[in-house]
Amino acid sequence: MTLYHFGNCLALIYVPYYLTYKYSGLSEYGAFWKCIQAGAIYAFTQLCKMLVLATFFPDTETISNAGDFSALAEFLRCTVDIADLMGLTLVLSRIPGKGHSKLITAGLGWATAELILSRALMLWVGARGAEFSWIYIQKCLESNILLAQHLTTATLLWLFSRHDLDKKFAPVVTFLIVATTYKGLWLDGILHVLSLGPWTCLALKAIVTGHMGVISASIIPAVAS
Repeated sequence: MTLYHFGNCLALIYVPYYLTYKYSGLSEYGAFWKCIQAGAIYAFTQLCKMLVLATFFPDTETISNAGDFSALAEFLRCTVDIADLMGLTLVLSRIPGKGHSKLITAGLGWATAELILSRALMLWVGARGAEFSWIYIQKCLESNILLAQHLTTATLLWLFSRHDLDKKFAPVVTFLIVATTYKGLWLDGILHVLSLGPWTCLALKAIVTGHMGVISASIIPAVAS
């Protein structure tokens, strides 16, 4: 039963990433090593963020009062996450080709690196435990939401860097970038105030991320044309 549960979690968390790579046409562009490079930049960015947090910011565990939601702690963390935008912008600048392959390569490589570094050990240690827990299924589903979020962020950064972006879309793109960066503050804050269950919170996160992705994707044809 333990091995079966671990296999289900492994399939749920990794198969969507594999399908995204296979059916997005990245294999035709030879983008595998570009994804590896994106992952390396992600790891370097996270190291820089940890150094900044440890050096210049107070202990967020003390601020958050034993794991409870703290707006200040979340604001500080989201502010440091601006480094992710810089790292992802660097990834986009190092990937040649058309917008479609560039966006998916950057977003998928970044999301896969985060998945491996932040979820692999958790699954190996926790999902193989003797007791079944829904929390690992929820974590796997959340990783799929993060994949969509990183693809959306890559799209927004690419749109923001385009000189031919219509001025009427510029405020929308800027607003979405800010909303994406501080989503952990405003979205988690709303969910905390509403005191919703974990499955409802997961569904709302998926809905919000999906809407942001649809809006971002709808702006691409106007730029590409």
